[in-house]
Amino acid sequence: MCGIVGYVGYRDALGVVVDALRRMEYRGYDSAGVAILDGAGGIAVERKAGRLANLEAELAETGVAAFAGTTGMGHTRWATHGAPTDRNAHPHRDVSGKVAVVHNGIIENFAPLRRELEDAGVELRSDTDTEVAVHMVAHAYAAGPTAGDFVASALTVLRRLEGAFTLVFTHAEHPGTIIAARRSTPLVVGVGQGEMFIASDVTAFIEHTREAVELGQDQVVVITADGYTVTDFDGKSGVPIRPFTIDWDLAAAEKGGHDYFMLKEIEEQPGGVADTLIGHFANGRIVLDEQRLADQELREFDKVFVVACGSSYHAGLLAKYAIEHWTRLPVEVELASEFRYRDPVLDRSTLVVAISQSGETADTLEAVRHAKEQKARVLAICNTNGAQIPRESDAVLYTRTGPEIGVASTKAFLAQITANYLVGLALAQARGTKYPDEVAREFAELEAMPRLVERVLETAPQVREIARQLAHESTVLFLGRHVGYPVALEGALKLKELAYMHAEGFAAGELKHGPIALIEEGLPVIVVMPSPKGRAVLHSKLLSNIREIQARGARTIVIAEEGDDTVRPFADHLIEIPAASTLYQPLLSTVPLQIFAAEVAQARGYDIDKPRNLAKSVTVE
Repeated sequence: MCGIVGYVGYRDALGVVVDALRRMEYRGYDSAGVAILDGAGGIAVERKAGRLANLEAELAETGVAAFAGTTGMGHTRWATHGAPTDRNAHPHRDVSGKVAVVHNGIIENFAPLRRELEDAGVELRSDTDTEVAVHMVAHAYAAGPTAGDFVASALTVLRRLEGAFTLVFTHAEHPGTIIAARRSTPLVVGVGQGEMFIASDVTAFIEHTREAVELGQDQVVVITADGYTVTDFDGKSGVPIRPFTIDWDLAAAEKGGHDYFMLKEIEEQPGGVADTLIGHFANGRIVLDEQRLADQELREFDKVFVVACGSSYHAGLLAKYAIEHWTRLPVEVELASEFRYRDPVLDRSTLVVAISQSGETADTLEAVRHAKEQKARVLAICNTNGAQIPRESDAVLYTRTGPEIGVASTKAFLAQITANYLVGLALAQARGTKYPDEVAREFAELEAMPRLVERVLETAPQVREIARQLAHESTVLFLGRHVGYPVALEGALKLKELAYMHAEGFAAGELKHGPIALIEEGLPVIVVMPSPKGRAVLHSKLLSNIREIQARGARTIVIAEEGDDTVRPFADHLIEIPAASTLYQPLLSTVPLQIFAAEVAQARGYDIDKPRNLAKSVTVE
């Protein structure tokens, strides 16, 4: 969600901070701001609602000379408390203007803290929960046992806060120091030579350093140009941290000649699938990244839950088909936001698979914690090394797709499907429900999928032409059967996210049980066909569904296997994909739907990288 960056060093802080905010725009935001310490007892602050360009225009009008300094921080806000306006944008300052704060997450007990401040005569100037923190630090610094001690004042306040948050503080009287704290939401330190960075995402500082430190839960870091110290909220040192080296470069986070990151990321999907498979089959066995579950434990599971949100939830629905088919274990797929509130039946024999691109998704993280409290074991599928969800899990499988900048997931989604299949095969080999040669055959077919995805990408011109023809429709329906049903859901979600259109995905067998009432003359309906060989019965059923909607005037766009001539008479537009085993077909049939949604959005004049109201990493429930 919110993008945070802090810098202490020898460079012009404003340039470093604004460049970092630009690289983190993909996280989604509705306002932006900066605070620069001038080294002479002042903090220059500018903040504007809307895009980062609005802030840059305001800075240009004010003049960069007013923001000279080598210590500063910046923020892109995704509104939770208070509308996305200038007055609610971060950074916030105390009454004296000497203390500033930026914040990601939610301070859950802000209401009583706000009343406490108001009773003390403090006039708060925003509608945010954030502002209470800066006034509290200023009060602690001004009087009492922590008077004059910036770090001790911040720690005193942090211990009083409840919720999930990242907070970063600066003080005009300490221009070479930044204090940052993490509880649940992401925070990483960038370690340079004579300079230090703090950010919610390594993309903020990768131009300057690849050396980083991942902070743990309830940890505080104090950075100066010379280094950093990490403590817990009580100020105790010696807490565990995780230094790491970023293994991708700035070019991986740049557009590479494309108009949008998302278009580049759609084209990167063959590599994303291939990289997710690398190193996961050795000596005839499936291998996970961080295997803290023995084969004996995998054999003892009698039930699997998959928890996820958004596109990751659709990837989880596909995991159900693969895991049940290969292992004969019952699998339930749950929206992470609902999981812990319905009191699911969990015990030591339950495996919970948690899927999150960022590894910081608040709903999924809370589902993981609930599962652990119930003694279930957790396996995380994540695209971010060292994030909180994998840290709290018993085993991890990373989707190695590099940074995904576009807010609406594409390459991370295909990589998640791939990772789910690896988890299914790992369970099958441990439980003995597949022989070693069968596991090897399945893995070999997975290894062939990147080449087939490349062939699907060749259909892009045809798909874009169809999309332009339909760009001004008000509604599009998606139909699928078996593994095609989650693909239909994902296709509808992409169109909602990018083009702001009404779109719905349905299991085609349910058509006659209500949704057929929506069919009218000219309505576009996209149909994901199963293979006529792999699922012949379902294929014939879906052909019947197409006839039913065509008879009522619908316009059919059909995604079908190459050579499936039986569907051709019933398709107003036919998009052909290579033949693949039934379980693997979603890796192919999803791609045209991504291209379709992106092209419709572009034709309607929308920014496909930064859809309105959405954030890349949702770190609040």
